[in-house]
Amino acid sequence: MASWGNCDFRQLQRLQEKLDRLASGDIDTFCEACAKELAARLLAKVIRRTPVGQYEEGSGKTGGTLRRGWTAKTHEEAQSGSGKNAKTYVNSLQITKAGDTYQIEVINPVEYAPYVEFGHRTRNHQGWVPGRFMLTISEKELESQAPKILERKLMQYLGEIFND
Repeated sequence: MASWGNCDFRQLQRLQEKLDRLASGDIDTFCEACAKELAARLLAKVIRRTPVGQYEEGSGKTGGTLRRGWTAKTHEEAQSGSGKNAKTYVNSLQITKAGDTYQIEVINPVEYAPYVEFGHRTRNHQGWVPGRFMLTISEKELESQAPKILERKLMQYLGEIFND
């Protein structure tokens, strides 16, 4: 009669333990962290791309209102603080989950933001000022970069679980 030999199941048992940790892990926290990182990158891109108004000296006007207006809807406690660093701000972002979709709403409450984004007629209604598309371009740029960013975060997350 043939002998089948010996088998060591310890590595399979360790793999099972790691898979159990992965299954019991908090996937929502990971997805929220991914959403926050993408929102932070979008804000950084759109702020950099937003034009700053140039005014004559002595006019009493200062530029940068539109650029400073970019924000995301946050928790009430985050809105009360001022002078926060970027990491604190990103961690305070409010995330809504609808089904399997995580959402962070990036807004600019400055009243003329849509006119700069999409364009508008001149004051005398004789011409057209073209839009700058700061948010539109930034969204498209981030959309093309998102798969690599998310893959890197996923590999880091899986590495923390499987590399003990």
